[in-house]
Amino acid sequence: MNNPRKPHEDRERDIFLAVTAIEKGRSKTGETKLSFSAVAREIGVSPALIHNHYPKAAEHIRQRLSKSSRVQRNLKQDQLKEARKKNVSYREEIKQLRLQVAKLATLNEMLGLENQKLKAQVESPNIVEFKKT
Repeated sequence: MNNPRKPHEDRERDIFLAVTAIEKGRSKTGETKLSFSAVAREIGVSPALIHNHYPKAAEHIRQRLSKSSRVQRNLKQDQLKEARKKNVSYREEIKQLRLQVAKLATLNEMLGLENQKLKAQVESPNIVEFKKT
């Protein structure tokens, strides 16, 4: 990590070459698994240098690791869209269920009143109900 400063383009090229070398199993340091740390060790720099000063190279490594920020963002957006669709259908279902509950409550109240009338008739058979015509 005591390498003299290299021009930006040369260092970036070294990063891309190190990625390729690690993927093909031709690493100088014996790295076999691609990671930011492995690439940094391969070219003798810190992983932070790659993250902070070489965004194209960092994105390239993320893509190789299937952790691209764009891919992750798009995946999260797709998941959010799906969740919103489900949310809309759930809200509609809740609305329908609330209407059913209101209808059932009304029906239950009417049956309760009818039940009271029938109990009154059974308890007092002398009461006659008059129907309006």
